[in-house]
Amino acid sequence: MSGTAEYLAEGPRAGIRPFTHADGAEFTARVRESKGLHQPWLFPPDSPAAYASYAGRLIDDPTKAGFLVCETDGAGIAGYININNIVGGAFRCGALGYGAFAHAAGRGLMREGLDLVVRHAFGPLGLHRLEINVQPGNAASIALARRCGFRLEGFSPAFLFIDGAWRDHERWAVTADMVPS
Repeated sequence: MSGTAEYLAEGPRAGIRPFTHADGAEFTARVRESKGLHQPWLFPPDSPAAYASYAGRLIDDPTKAGFLVCETDGAGIAGYININNIVGGAFRCGALGYGAFAHAAGRGLMREGLDLVVRHAFGPLGLHRLEINVQPGNAASIALARRCGFRLEGFSPAFLFIDGAWRDHERWAVTADMVPS
């Protein structure tokens, strides 16, 4: 583990912790190793400058919360989960984005990490609702949302601008009352 932060929450095989600037080298190396897994769905930062900007926004912007999913056996970063567009007040909602790294894909670490982030969001962060917007062809991301208890709520045509085009997305959501205590 390259960062020095302790876990905010920990399960049997994975823990979540905030992004740090010190994680840049490991994170970008994992991104470069995982391009085949990520594209065409997402494009995380793969250079030191891009990581510094990305992590800086997650660290400094109160409407964002970034979490690294780490293997608790010390094997390093397995993936990442971000809560974007955090809104308080009567809404108390955030939009999730996530990505696994190739060495960890299919091993259940992201499921464990997403469960931990959901509980953290509904606990210490005080949110009531989390949303995931997924391109319809991204079967792995949809399967993760479903396994973690998110429900399909609808379809948004031309929802997000990704890789040079406006992409359709399915809307998945979970509320605090749907998560067992």
